[in-house]
Order: sequence, then structure tokens, then C-alpha cells
Amino acid sequence: MNEWAGGLASRVSSSQPDVAANVDPPIPVPDVAGADATRGGLPRRVDLTMQQKLIVDSSAIADLGLRTAIASLVGAAMLPRVASAALRPRDTRAERDAASFYAELGAAKDPELSFPAPTEPPRVASRPANPIAEWTAHGPVHNIRFRSSFEAINPTVREKRRGYERNNVVHAQHWQHGDGPRPTLCLIHGFMGSAYLFNGLFFSLPWFYRSGYDVLLYTLPFHGRRAERFSPYSGYGYFADGMSGFAESMAQAVHDFRSVLDYLEHTGVDRIALTGMSLGGYTSALIAAVDDRIQAVIPNVPVVTPDAAFDDWFPANLLVKVGNRVTGTNREESAAASAYHSPLNYAPLIPKDRRLIITGLGDRLAPPEQAELLWRHWDRCAFHWFPGNHVLHVSQPDYLRRMTRFLRPFMFS
Repeated sequence: MNEWAGGLASRVSSSQPDVAANVDPPIPVPDVAGADATRGGLPRRVDLTMQQKLIVDSSAIADLGLRTAIASLVGAAMLPRVASAALRPRDTRAERDAASFYAELGAAKDPELSFPAPTEPPRVASRPANPIAEWTAHGPVHNIRFRSSFEAINPTVREKRRGYERNNVVHAQHWQHGDGPRPTLCLIHGFMGSAYLFNGLFFSLPWFYRSGYDVLLYTLPFHGRRAERFSPYSGYGYFADGMSGFAESMAQAVHDFRSVLDYLEHTGVDRIALTGMSLGGYTSALIAAVDDRIQAVIPNVPVVTPDAAFDDWFPANLLVKVGNRVTGTNREESAAASAYHSPLNYAPLIPKDRRLIITGLGDRLAPPEQAELLWRHWDRCAFHWFPGNHVLHVSQPDYLRRMTRFLRPFMFS
């Protein structure tokens, strides 16, 4: 097991333009064309071809079932907290105080205040990954971990958050070439979707690796090996502690990823692109407003206003309403508190020409209107749509080609 600690090393330039020129990922899924949005935004239904309409409609129906299943799991995580608030007035006051705390932070619109940077680089331990990971990447792969230096933003929950031992160890998987640091593509997974193998295959990361990138897969708080013992599923902890729990999980996700950036920088990486799906898209968009070391950012099917998106997430939406009624929190107060961790609340630090948003027209977990809100906030940057839903990314080769063309000037110039 190898360890390193210390200051940041000087940046080392890295370039592989010959291998990065390929823009045709060879993956066996239907290659149905999507397109970039116009200045007016996403296409109208009348603008779609018959094939695209059929795919959008059928994938939207499939997404409704998935949304209900996920909302049921989220609701199960929320239920004990709602019940506790209903039975114990002290917990009710705590929820109201938490809402006021995060609303005040959000109103300041100051990312440095909301998301303080790590004060020291992480002490990273690295060990070779299993043979399946190396077979998938067709190259050397290491699993890394380090102790999180995150302290809860809200002082009243710091002691409780420190007690999450497994969650406070950060995990990631790093695919590296053997000839020194390369431009690195970082991926943040979606809710419940932390498995490295799944994400590597879903996003064709072996192809990006063969195209010249190093790859890093980052594990969000309470997911995978960061899930607390006896958690019923990966990601359970995000919703188990009410409004403050979700806010602090988002803050920790940002903080720990910035420690990952410190690690990459220390190893000589000078070009880093970030993409993420769903909750990972939400997180990547937020990171783009907090840390300017990212060369390019690509949120994929992101949610950007969770409080509004939850309105359609039956049965979790019922528990949100019950919880707000029990604590006496109205919709405006809840939205103000949620603004604390929304990328819509902060100006992006990444230049406009280095932002690309991807959305599926049939998505019903993170409806395309959510991505369109981010697009408008991001000054109508590059915006690509595909005719599929949240997890059935029909025409994925089309948007992977779009990603490749978008990234090449920043990563391999």
C-alpha cells in the first residue's frame, strides 16, 4: 500500500492529440440522432421525427415505473425522520432551525462561505483494483481512499456527522496509463448507482481511456463502501437525516471531490474534465461554481431544483409534504433552504465555452426542464438532447461523440 501527503506539485503538461482524434465510440446500442438545443431551448414535439417521438414516448412510460420505485426507497429513508419530528417537538424545532440556517447561507450566494475548501491535501492510500477492473479498462487500475477532512457546515450536526465512520472515508477508482499523468476525465455516479464496473461500462470509459484519458470514478457520500453498516441500500444516508442531512451530504460531496482534485494535482495532472449523471450531474454542476480547476464540465441528466423535482416523486412527495406540515415549514422556506446546494444559486466559475449539458427528452426522474433551467442559468451554453430517458440512453453514441468533440480542444490542445 502506497501513501503520499504534502503540498501540491507543479503542473505538468500532457498531450495525446493523435489518439484523442477518434470520435466514434464502438458501443452496441442504437445510434439514433439527438441534437444540440437551439437558442430557444429544447425542441418542440412537432420538431421531432416519428422515430424520435416513439422513443421519447416509450422511454418516458418506462421511466415512470423506475421513478416510483426509487421514490419508494427514498420515502422509506425519510419516514423515520418525519415520524420523529411528529412525535418529538425538539426535532421539529431542529428542522425549522436547520431550514433557517441553510436559507441564510443560500441567500448570501457566496460559494466560498457555503463550501469552504479543504485546508490540507489528503493522505491517500492506493492499492491495485481487482482483475475485472483491469480487464475492463485494459490497463492498470488502482482503488484509492483517504480520510475525509469535512466538517459539517451546520455546527449543530457536526458531532452526528463525525460519527459516520464509513462515510468519512473517501473512495475512488483511478485508471492510469503507465507513462505519467494524462488529461483526466472524472465521473460522478448517480443516486444508488455507485458500482465502478457499471459506470465504467455505461459511460464507455474504456473507450475514453483508449482515447488517451486517465479516468477517475468518484464515490459520493453514503454510497458504495461509504454506506454505513446496515444501510439497506447504497445512498440511503443522503435522505435519512432530513433537510440538514441532504444539505450536509451535498457539502461533503463537494468538499471531498476538491480533495480528489488536490490529489490529482499533486500527481502532476494539469487538465481535468468532470461529468456526472443525475445526482452526479447535480454535484458536478455545483462543483463548477465552487472550484475553478476544472477545464470542462458536463452534467448529464441533472436535477437542479430537487424540491421542485420531488413534486412528482410519489410516494416520497407525500412524505415531504407531511414533513413540512409537521415542522411548519412552507414551500417558500423549503425552497430557500434548498437553494444553499443548488447550482442555480451560484455563478459558474468554468468559462461558458467549457460547459456542456446533456438531457434526455423522455426523462421523468430528472425532467429535461431541469436541465433547461441550468442551461439558462449558464448563459445558454452548449446543450445536447437525446431521445431517451434517465437510464435508457438511446442514441448514446451520438452524445458520446458530442462529448468527445467538445472536450478535445481543452484536454488535448
